[in-house]
Amino acid sequence: MSAPLPRPLAGVLAAVAVSLTGTRVSAVALPWFVLETTGSPVLTGVVAFAEMGPYVLVKLVAGPLLDRIGPRRVSWAGDVVSAGAAGAIALLHPLSLLPLGVLAALVAVIGAARGPGDLAKEIMVPEAAERGRMPLERATGLMGAVERLAQLAGPVTGGALVAALGATAGLAVSAACFGLGSVVVAWALPRGMGRRATDDPAAAGSTGGSTGGSTGGSTGGSAAEGGYWRRFGQGWAFLRGQPLLLVVIAMVAVTNLLDAGFAQVLGPVWAQRSGNGAAAWGLSRSIMGLTALGGGLLAAALAHRLPRRPVLFAAFLVAGPPQYLILAVPDVPLGAVLAVFAVGGFCGGFLNPILGAITYERVPRGLLGRVGAMQTSLAFAGIPVAGVLAGAAVAAAGPAPVLVACGVVYGLTTTLAGLHPAARDMDRLRGRGPAPEAPAAVGPPPGSAGRRQTGGGEAGGGP
Repeated sequence: MSAPLPRPLAGVLAAVAVSLTGTRVSAVALPWFVLETTGSPVLTGVVAFAEMGPYVLVKLVAGPLLDRIGPRRVSWAGDVVSAGAAGAIALLHPLSLLPLGVLAALVAVIGAARGPGDLAKEIMVPEAAERGRMPLERATGLMGAVERLAQLAGPVTGGALVAALGATAGLAVSAACFGLGSVVVAWALPRGMGRRATDDPAAAGSTGGSTGGSTGGSTGGSAAEGGYWRRFGQGWAFLRGQPLLLVVIAMVAVTNLLDAGFAQVLGPVWAQRSGNGAAAWGLSRSIMGLTALGGGLLAAALAHRLPRRPVLFAAFLVAGPPQYLILAVPDVPLGAVLAVFAVGGFCGGFLNPILGAITYERVPRGLLGRVGAMQTSLAFAGIPVAGVLAGAAVAAAGPAPVLVACGVVYGLTTTLAGLHPAARDMDRLRGRGPAPEAPAAVGPPPGSAGRRQTGGGEAGGGP
């Protein structure tokens, strides 16, 4: 009989599960709410921008602040604020007190709170594993499984709620999930959780895998005592010296841009205009989440024996473009859509284990917050404008041409990244061992509609 999970790790995983489920429910309910109330794909994209713009911006600047405040407090506060804003939307709409400007403002508050809140939960995973004397690889594997399960439960729950009770009910459930996440953090996680790496001079002074980390008092002290911009600069200096990570971030930024437009506008518009409805859209996303969970588990068992570059980019090509192209087919049967999403999700399950392993070999524990914040923010850079661009494109050309164009760009982007010389380092540097301390995930979403991180979540074709 397997031993129970240590309380800190169980708490982190539970907090991630409920808050990410709330995000996934909102990712279905919010676009549908805007479409129902305005009928405009452009305004749907504008509201998506109102959420993801603050999400990316605040997350970018939050890394050094997390080092000082502590991720436990930030995670709790982020969930409380998100719950309040989502609950306000659900309460104000029935009272006819929710004009578009107020809706956009509340959505922006959710995005600004979720950005650092999501990052805070990621940062606490390595310490939770240490406290429970559990191998980091197992803890991060459990984290991935929780994210997949949230992707499975969230969209189908959101779609069913919207179909049965309306989009407002979905937003109310999302608020409840955020509130439950804050309760879990307050109850299950020890005070001061996540402060070990920044309070420990040796950990703070670790700057890269090649050096093996610094344990000298002077180096550690300067990192620990440096101000905000010094800490911020340390993260950027490390990241810009990693060509492979930069190539991966650029590729994921483009695919996340496309996938965000797909999740926020193109998919809901297809569901509405095809007559399949919100329930079918939520079901397709959940089936993708289920098969991604299976693919991820298989990747965890086999990925270390497979050549990374061909597997990664083949998985990208199967996981991404076919989903766009199938929705562009007139009167396509729902069964065909579900089959394509199922295959794409399974292949997408191989992406994050490989991307995470690449990052694990390079990013040291002492830079986890700063580098992680930059990686995610850069990978998410296009997401705030994705819905606006997709909505404008649909209004100008119709959904089918836009879906085809996005599928082609997706395929070209991943192919060119795979052919880049820096991509050869995926296998060349393999097996050199992890960077000192613990890895930082390169980036998503779960985030809204879950984004692929350079280590997110899913974004359209992603896991």
